[in-house]
Amino acid sequence: MPYARIIGTGSYLPARRMTNDDLSKIVDTSDEWIATRTGIRARHIAAPEEQTSDLAVQAATRALANADIQATDIDLIIVATSTPDMTFPATACIVQNKLGISGCPAFDVQAVCAGFMYAVTTAHAYIQSGLATKALVIGAETFSRLLDWQDRRTCVLFGDGAGAVVLSASDAPGIIHAKLQADGAYSHILSTPGKLSSGVIEGAPYLHMDGQAVYKFAVKALAKIGTEVIKEAGYTAAQIDWVIPHQANYRIIESTARHLDIPMDKVIVTVAEQGNTSAASIPLALDQGTQDGRIQRGDTLLLEGIGGGFAWGAILLKY
Repeated sequence: MPYARIIGTGSYLPARRMTNDDLSKIVDTSDEWIATRTGIRARHIAAPEEQTSDLAVQAATRALANADIQATDIDLIIVATSTPDMTFPATACIVQNKLGISGCPAFDVQAVCAGFMYAVTTAHAYIQSGLATKALVIGAETFSRLLDWQDRRTCVLFGDGAGAVVLSASDAPGIIHAKLQADGAYSHILSTPGKLSSGVIEGAPYLHMDGQAVYKFAVKALAKIGTEVIKEAGYTAAQIDWVIPHQANYRIIESTARHLDIPMDKVIVTVAEQGNTSAASIPLALDQGTQDGRIQRGDTLLLEGIGGGFAWGAILLKY
């Protein structure tokens, strides 16, 4: 049974960079208030004409180039997103068309900030079963369009962006162990409840979050699942070269690392400049760590994330 191994990474951030000072001009907040509570200093915002699929294509094109393969070599496309271009077709199908290919399966995964974990684990299963040999997995979001820009509790947290990986069947170790979980009983503390019905939006169309409840649940869940994945794979925390977490909040990242007994100098952190980009945050951080030379071939990586649902997961892999 083959391994699924990452052979290329890519990322894209929209050109517009919105700082905390920029935000303070439109909502009652400040750089100090945001930075001390979240670690966020800036985020990127998609242009009005940029769709989630456009961000995804940019990241995918760079991942394909990094893997040194052509789009036509891809036989599976999965896009993790909570902000699709439209209700249907799937954003993955739109991305497929923009990449100039057709025929291979293409579908979306919706697990909010845990979406990339779910998408990678799904692609891994496809490759292990022989249903795919080269998968393009993308996390892409335009979360800025779900925000009430007068609600300082939420609008300061999120940004837009996309990250992508190419997974290939390999005899060499790649994904070693993965674990996904969910509990819908907590859906009320993080949601965007609005829905389209007969041409009218029913319910609140903006993101709602109980910040304190999310923080408490996230730290506990991520620490537990990360510890379980490491142990079940027969590894120890000392053998982890890099943790690549979902970039929601610096305090969540720091607290989770402490519970895992992994020092912060082994954690890739991008939240200061990108904010929370939901399903895009882990592949964005992975690509940054790869491009700046910190992550090297053969390194052991722990990826983990949690999002609305609640849905969460962790993946241990050899890079």
